[in-house]
Amino acid sequence: MADPLFKVGDMVRIRDAYPIGHCRTPFYTRGLTGEIERYCGRFANPEELAYRRDGQPAVPLYRVRLPMQKIWPDYTGAPLDTLEVEIFEHWLEPDD
Repeated sequence: MADPLFKVGDMVRIRDAYPIGHCRTPFYTRGLTGEIERYCGRFANPEELAYRRDGQPAVPLYRVRLPMQKIWPDYTGAPLDTLEVEIFEHWLEPDD
């Protein structure tokens, strides 16, 4: 099993993709950049489980921290407010 691609503190972009079928990545986070807050472990791929497949191989899952103002440009809360969302590795790419 390969090591996870990302580590805490890495900046990542959530893929801006809209595949047909079941996916577990919130629509409103796609295309945004955030910071890896933690590595959660490996889990069966829920996008495969939804179709009664075994979800293997297990996929790394990360908690990604996103600034609220990136999600909602009209956000009027504190500038440092964030949202943390768990995203599977195949939805993430390095933010270079």
